[in-house]
Formats: sequence, structure tokens, C-alpha cells
Amino acid sequence: MSDDEVRALRAAAHPVRLRILSLLTSTELSAAEVARELGLTHANASYHLRVLLDAEEIVEAGEERIRGGVAKRYRHPWRQEDHAGHARGVDARTMAHEMVRRMELRDGAPQANFTDAELWVAPEVWERAVRLLVEASELVHAEARPPRTEGTRPVGLTIAAFGMTP
Repeated sequence: MSDDEVRALRAAAHPVRLRILSLLTSTELSAAEVARELGLTHANASYHLRVLLDAEEIVEAGEERIRGGVAKRYRHPWRQEDHAGHARGVDARTMAHEMVRRMELRDGAPQANFTDAELWVAPEVWERAVRLLVEASELVHAEARPPRTEGTRPVGLTIAAFGMTP
């Protein structure tokens, strides 16, 4: 594992930074907006954003003028290839931790799906399943809005689909 990969894993391993990464996959936010959404101090949000920025887990997405100052906006550089085999800074343990947190926030609505399986399927079936999962992931990322936007609701989406050695 390279030094960059280790730095990215360490940066993403903190529970607050996992939540920040989740927030920034859907929209660009400033440190003040992250702080408000997560109930953090502005200084604490800024610190965690710097750690993620230094590890190249997030990028600066621009600046905006606010009350005579300048606020940087950040986003997660979500790309298709990240979900096709290269989860940036996320391993199974950090995914599982974040999934447990999100499961505690379930609202009980019937529009949900839970699958955990170890199966043997034909290659063409597997290829189709992965295409559908990628399509679903791209759809919700493309349609994601800033937190608490009118007409939206929070949802959790965790996908881990991979081939295994026999």
C-alpha cells in the first residue's frame, strides 16, 4: 500500500470525516455549512475539512463572498470509476461503521432494500447486476441536493458488490 493510500485511509477513518465525505458527495458545502449540518464548531469542521483536503479525499469547489469575507466550498470528487472498483479512502470496515450509523436513522418506510449474499452466478448475470448498481448509484448522486432542501429526504445508500475468488 502506498503512502498516499495510507494517508487517505487514515483521513477517512474518523467518524466525523466519514459523515463529511457523505455530505460532500451530494453537494458543495462551506465549513460553516458542514458545521451547521453536523452540529460541530466552525473550527472543528474546518480542521476535518483540511485533513480530508490534504489527503485528496475532497477538493476545493470554489469560493463565495460572505459578509465581506471569502468562504471556500468543498466537494467529494465522486466519479464513476470510484464506484467501479476503486473506493477512494474507504475500506469495508469504514463502510460498515457508516452503514450502522445510517441504519439507526431508518424511518421504517417500505421503500428499502437489504441484501447480503454470497452467490455463484453466470458472468453475464453478474455483469448486468453491476451495471444496474452503477446506474442506481449514478442516479442518486446526480439527483442529490444540499441537506434539508425542500422536497427532499435523507436516504442512505451503501453498495459493495464484488467478484470473489473461488
